[in-house]
Amino acid sequence: MVEGYKTILNSCSVETEVKHSRFIATVCPCKTESEATEFIAAMRKKYWDAKHNVYAFSLRENGTRRFSDDGEPHSTAGLPVMEVINHSGITDIAIVVTRYFGGILLGTGGLVRAYSEAARLALQTADVVTILPAKSFEIKCDYGDYESLLKLLEGFEVKILSTDFTHNVSLKVAVKAELYDDLLLKCTDKFCARIPFLEAEDIFMGF
Repeated sequence: MVEGYKTILNSCSVETEVKHSRFIATVCPCKTESEATEFIAAMRKKYWDAKHNVYAFSLRENGTRRFSDDGEPHSTAGLPVMEVINHSGITDIAIVVTRYFGGILLGTGGLVRAYSEAARLALQTADVVTILPAKSFEIKCDYGDYESLLKLLEGFEVKILSTDFTHNVSLKVAVKAELYDDLLLKCTDKFCARIPFLEAEDIFMGF
């Protein structure tokens, strides 16, 4: 069975200051290397006047991992950011840490700490979600069964993707793949098989 993974929902950034140097860490969800490189290029364009735009990204696609010190001393910037990502367990993500030099040298240890802390704070700010194997499907029911069906679905933490009220009620829903068979059995028993699950599809979804 395919395992789930952690990623982030959207981009965000944080700014810190160390001995007058400004560090701006921006995180972005990315599923492909081209998306990651586009994001890095956009950050370089946005912060064109910065001394350094250090980056690291980790993708499920081909297990790709890349990082760059962007002119900082070897292994003092990109690698520490990469290690923060690895330690977090988050994937399909890119981080750019922009540095505006403040005139005071931080030394190798100071740089490692500054870049690590900026990346860590950015990940703390991001909305992290666990993406799990799931089943999406459609349910059609009469209005008389609707409230009872909702209560049953709530017990399985089902996500309702859409609801259409016409001559009956049609719901597009998703549930964790591991709970699908049990939910189908409970629904069949409770409603005497009059509420079928239609167009079941394997997907990944955040829960």
